[in-house]
Amino acid sequence: MALDFIDQAHRGDLTGMSFAGLVRLSFEAGHEVAGFPMTGRDIRGRDEQAKDCRTYVEKRGGTYVYTYEEPDTSAYKRKRVRLPDGRLGYRVIRPIFEAALEDLKRGTAPNGRRIDGLIVYDIDRLTRDNRHLEDAIEVVQHFRRPIVDITGTLDLLTDNGRTVARIVVATANKQSADTSRRVARKHRAMQQAGIPTGGQRPFGWRKDKRTVNEPEAEAIRYAVRRILAGAPARAVVAEWNRQSLPTARGKRWTIASLNVVLRNPRLCGYRSRTVRDVVPDTGALNSYYEIVRDDLANPVMGQWEPLISVAEWEAVTAVIGAKTLSHRGSNARRYLLSGILRCGKDGCGAKFRGMALRDGHYAYACPSTGSGGCGGCSVHGPNADAYITEAVIAKFELEAQRRAAQAQPESWRGEADLRAVREQIEELTNAWRARQISGERYFALLAGLEADERGLSEERSRWLSTVASSIGRSLTIRDDWEKYVLAEKRAYIQDALVAVLVLPLGRTRRWNPDRLRPVWRED
Repeated sequence: MALDFIDQAHRGDLTGMSFAGLVRLSFEAGHEVAGFPMTGRDIRGRDEQAKDCRTYVEKRGGTYVYTYEEPDTSAYKRKRVRLPDGRLGYRVIRPIFEAALEDLKRGTAPNGRRIDGLIVYDIDRLTRDNRHLEDAIEVVQHFRRPIVDITGTLDLLTDNGRTVARIVVATANKQSADTSRRVARKHRAMQQAGIPTGGQRPFGWRKDKRTVNEPEAEAIRYAVRRILAGAPARAVVAEWNRQSLPTARGKRWTIASLNVVLRNPRLCGYRSRTVRDVVPDTGALNSYYEIVRDDLANPVMGQWEPLISVAEWEAVTAVIGAKTLSHRGSNARRYLLSGILRCGKDGCGAKFRGMALRDGHYAYACPSTGSGGCGGCSVHGPNADAYITEAVIAKFELEAQRRAAQAQPESWRGEADLRAVREQIEELTNAWRARQISGERYFALLAGLEADERGLSEERSRWLSTVASSIGRSLTIRDDWEKYVLAEKRAYIQDALVAVLVLPLGRTRRWNPDRLRPVWRED
């Protein structure tokens, strides 16, 4: 009977057959109206497609039983995926389309109804990717399930029709590639002009991406001052969340979202773009900001008011780039030193837990043997908090005094070398573009120059990070300590300490601060 379905569909007779429809908005339409590219939303919506599919099937004696609705999905754009054999590849991702083909092979729709075929509005709604077209042809040829369209642009039921379909899909794929190239060229022109493009508004500016949002801008300036003065980024995150200051998307702040804001060159007025590349060793996708430069390699200034100076942005970027332990203080502990105090008994080293006492106080104790500890060591909570807090504050104050006493050079000594390497890269690139040197020689020389540039840039970032901590204002951590919430206090403590060892009790049960042995992070 399955063979008869192919013959029936080829004759336009769908009597006794059950069809499901596949509807999708097309964002790759190749034509323009009044100079503006059209999209599927402008051409024919999903509801209209489903209605037309149902009408087409029922007029020819068939039964329409189900509609596969794809979200705003591209049938052309490829994404990086992990293939079944572990290799990385790029594929068009359309889970609804792939599920529809699998259901058609089995002959059963998600609602349990029998399906004998699939109907789409036209070939453009089915696919613009030849790999997906071959998947559809496989279902028709080997599983004998007809896939038809309304407009007559798709014929997968005959050998000649399948050949034409391959040509049409290849042509549609080229149209999508042409459109993508035109859009990319337009974006490059906007970047060179310093024009902000679409997407979510950046934090610190209003929806037009040009007008400064003063409350958010002042929050950014304050955050930069605090981080340059030595405050951990977690303290800024905790303070912004305590003030109910949302991100540009209306969410709570995290270390990651704060770093995205502070690393964006737009803060100092530079036009930037997002670059995504694959880390060769791990295959992970790396995303970062890149400053847009003009033909003379000068940074392009954006059409908006900067919030901080270039020197401040470079300094804060160097500082947060060096912060590898961004998770500090991120938990929801109830006690200041929970997880920071560790049992000092030989062979234990378990993290202490805070626990409430009957007298209204609290203590830190090593967990029982069943919970990973020895259960034989504890310390008075308020006394331990006060002692470690004073030690950490004193440590920060001492570091601030030492930084203030150190004279820093006015400029980085390798600035001329870095500038010279970048000029050599520019000259080499211009010679290659002018066909004065071969591609083989160009890329061979470029690799060495780029390695030199990376090394000098990393050295410059380390220098900026050092200078940033000396040019920042002295911390007022002692005066502000009681204003901080618990997460902020823990962030400062974890920024200074790796752990605090608690030695066992001696003969006396009186409070003895010598039992606490701080392990400083710099050590």
